[in-house]
Amino acid sequence: MIDLRSDTVTRPGKEMAEAMWSAKVGDDMFGEDPAVVALESYTAELFGMDSALFCASGTMTNQIGIRLHCNLQDEVICHKYAHIYLYESGGIMSNAGASVKLLEGDRGRITAKAVQAAIQPDDVHATVSRMVSLENTMNKGGGSCYDFEEIYAIREVCHENGLALHLDGARLFNALEATGQKPKAYGEVFDTISVCLSKGLGAPVGSLLLGSFEQIKRARRIRKVMGGAWRQAGYLAAAGLYALQNNRSRLSEDHKRAQQMAELLSNCDYVKHVYPCETNILIFELGDKYTNESFLQILKGHNILAFGFGPQLIRFVTHLDFSETDCQKTMDVLKSL
Repeated sequence: MIDLRSDTVTRPGKEMAEAMWSAKVGDDMFGEDPAVVALESYTAELFGMDSALFCASGTMTNQIGIRLHCNLQDEVICHKYAHIYLYESGGIMSNAGASVKLLEGDRGRITAKAVQAAIQPDDVHATVSRMVSLENTMNKGGGSCYDFEEIYAIREVCHENGLALHLDGARLFNALEATGQKPKAYGEVFDTISVCLSKGLGAPVGSLLLGSFEQIKRARRIRKVMGGAWRQAGYLAAAGLYALQNNRSRLSEDHKRAQQMAELLSNCDYVKHVYPCETNILIFELGDKYTNESFLQILKGHNILAFGFGPQLIRFVTHLDFSETDCQKTMDVLKSL
């Protein structure tokens, strides 16, 4: 079965599995798991930030980040399609007691001008604007990437108005590979960064939250109350470290395959529109010939799994278990429909 539903479906290869089972582990609650310490130190150094915290998921790292910056009656500014708002089970409210200001933006990307206009006045009737969250790449925007100059401009607005700046970088390494931007540039601009290891990088589990020493010290306490404390987590941390050290540059292969399919679909008569394809997420809108459900069933009949992403929208996500052969087979099926 060819699985294009998400880049979370990958399984560890031989080398990653060997790294996992050869890991030296200990009890992470005592700070004694060498593999976890190595992963956290490596990632913090990669981004030029003080410290990092290994967690079970990107939702956890995002929600801990929000808790670090927000309290009751505060407000988070983000795009209306942000993962932290749409896909994290109301965590902004339930974990931090905060409200949300939702912004429009091209393919999920907000601007410094929009952020400035969204900041609440100092008024007892209003929530307190406390933080801005960006998502890069933007899932609902078809894997769109931020221009770094816009990120910097948003940083300046935040600095001038006393707002924290958080990055949901679930697929940040895809953005870095596509744009040539550097991790340390992000570390210099954002207060906290969440990065995922179990998407394009191919690790089985895990995300990291990066920030200052004091922030990560507080984050450990928040992780604990969320039930996110680890014991011998080093087996998973070793997979994440292997992924960071070996799988980043190959992300361009995933981008290439997504773009090949995007080009083909743009010439198919059953497709109304194809989103610009920058990274490994391909979203396209069907015309009248198929519904979401019928199209997905046809693909499944050809041993291809995909994901319905809204009315008449289909999402493909390429990944390291989607080979060149798989790509060609998929394109042959798409041509035949």
